[in-house]
Amino acid sequence: MTKLALVFIFSSCFNQLKAQTDSAQQIKIPEKYLDKVLAKTNSVEQKLDKKTEKALAQLKKSEKKIQSKLYTLDSSAAKNVFANADEKYKELEQKLKNPTFKQYISGLDTLSTSLKFLEQNSQLLAQTKEAKEKLGEALSRVKDLQTQLQKAEDLKIFLRDRKEFLKQELSKFGFAKELKQISKTSYFYAEQLKEYKSILNDPKKIEQKTIELLTKSKLFREFMQKNSLLAALFRLPNSNDPNNIASLAGLQTRSSVNNFIQQQIASGGPNAMQQFQENLQSAQTQLSQLKDRVMKGGGSSSEDIMPEGFRSNSQKTKKFLDRLELGTNFQSQKATNLFPACSDIGLSVGYRPNDNSVIGIGSSAKIGWGRDWNNIHITSQGLSLRSFIDYKIKSSFWFTGSYEMNYKSEIRNI
Repeated sequence: MTKLALVFIFSSCFNQLKAQTDSAQQIKIPEKYLDKVLAKTNSVEQKLDKKTEKALAQLKKSEKKIQSKLYTLDSSAAKNVFANADEKYKELEQKLKNPTFKQYISGLDTLSTSLKFLEQNSQLLAQTKEAKEKLGEALSRVKDLQTQLQKAEDLKIFLRDRKEFLKQELSKFGFAKELKQISKTSYFYAEQLKEYKSILNDPKKIEQKTIELLTKSKLFREFMQKNSLLAALFRLPNSNDPNNIASLAGLQTRSSVNNFIQQQIASGGPNAMQQFQENLQSAQTQLSQLKDRVMKGGGSSSEDIMPEGFRSNSQKTKKFLDRLELGTNFQSQKATNLFPACSDIGLSVGYRPNDNSVIGIGSSAKIGWGRDWNNIHITSQGLSLRSFIDYKIKSSFWFTGSYEMNYKSEIRNI
């Protein structure tokens, strides 16, 4: 019986392993997935690199302008304020040369882990030289993007710190305009960085299908649990991995914390519970105030708070194509003594320079249908060009202006 049981257990384990391997081998990842990964990472990296250079150049320009202006007012104050400026910028340059990626971006984590999985399971890709080269290039691009994202995060912190430092040192000299410009640079850079992260967290159709396909494989799910950045940050307590168990050793559970609080209250005397409730209520009030401050700033953290007296423009962080609005127009009119029954078919495109206005152009073609149902005859009756502007005054009230030019000519043969 013992030998039969061992044979049965071994056979079951072998069949289960074989089934997992067969199911993994049945998955075939399209080569387009690698193309999309390369295109996305390359696009975000290039744009982020340009924005980083631009923001740093704007900060240096603003500081030089302030330093020059302050020197004419108070030379000793200018020397004191900007005494360590060159050292600060040199420290930043050294930090940007060797950044260590310390962020968690869910989309980028999934992207990176899936590529590592494909690297170890190359049979899931097409067995061609191009596919292997694209996989290697995609892994390299993801690493480069992680480096660029960390550079951007370090610069965001630097911008915030310099903004706060200059604000404290120069508030008494009346540099409100210059300080506001630095605050704008810091705010828009943080918003742009947030926009790029959202692009990475928004998978395209081919990416989504590929990840869904991989998720069906148990091998990939286990690989994600062991090798993703999220798994490294938060080890699952149900895992049998000794490293996971070691990482959770010594952590306090909810029940142990509750027992500790009850013991402290019991030993504190008759007024201990009342004092504990007052302290808890005070802590909740402070958390609510902090939450209101964050929500008022329109950001996800206190460092993204909008500069005072400045109106946010969410369109500024969007791509050019995302700021376009397409429109169509179709209207008809009855036949008259001069013209047959006509229909105007128009197209328009509008551009949003900010959240409250739209400017655009459009064109339409006038098509004639004849005099009546017994005399249907399709003709061209003219063209029109138009321009328009819409401006939001308040709430749902808009101001609209337009200019239109019409050319009417009846052409019998189209």
